[in-house]
Amino acid sequence: MQPAVAIRVVLAEDGVLLREGLAGLLDRFGFEVVATVGDGDALMAAVAEHRPDLVVTDIRMPPGFSDEGLRAAVALRRADPGLAVVALSQYVELSYASDLLDSADGRKVGYLLKDRVVDVEEFVGALRRVTDGGTVVDPQVVRQLLRRQRDPLSRLSAREREVLGLIAEGHSNTAIARILVVSEATVGKHVGSILTKLDLPPAEDTHRRVLAVLAYLRSGTSAAG
Repeated sequence: MQPAVAIRVVLAEDGVLLREGLAGLLDRFGFEVVATVGDGDALMAAVAEHRPDLVVTDIRMPPGFSDEGLRAAVALRRADPGLAVVALSQYVELSYASDLLDSADGRKVGYLLKDRVVDVEEFVGALRRVTDGGTVVDPQVVRQLLRRQRDPLSRLSAREREVLGLIAEGHSNTAIARILVVSEATVGKHVGSILTKLDLPPAEDTHRRVLAVLAYLRSGTSAAG
């Protein structure tokens, strides 16, 4: 039985065929698709205009095809914690996934993987549960988030933690080598190992060092410790 009042949906998906297919599916099951869009900016504008009950959004959309949809979803939830949001993606994008799932105490939020949606009625039921205040997260997303939430520094050796602590204090490789009484090449090897073990994305070296320092600071570790 269809709900007495249709759930109003804004659908964000850059693939035209999938977007139209999802819109038709939702319409068939009694949802009212008030807007379909293909990028993060258009998603923000459509939500502001239509004030939907539910947003269903892909994660990787133009222009960068990285995490535009997920970032938009996080921003929408910050602006309106009562807005139901379901991220629907082929990927587990960890950079903002935990922010989305933590928003509004985890109510009215979902993260589903496209390739693992095998039953249309279950999918539709998941959307309704989220709209009603529930949380629906694919088990694979949960597993990856749990791995991510472990202490990121646990894989570092004692010496690597020491080097990272000195980086956090603002020391260059040359200065660290002098402090630890080792060669600069040895420090360089430690830094490379630290960046690899922290699973930092490929980027300009200075940026990766900043990300490493942020991981260090979040862990609550001090160089003295």
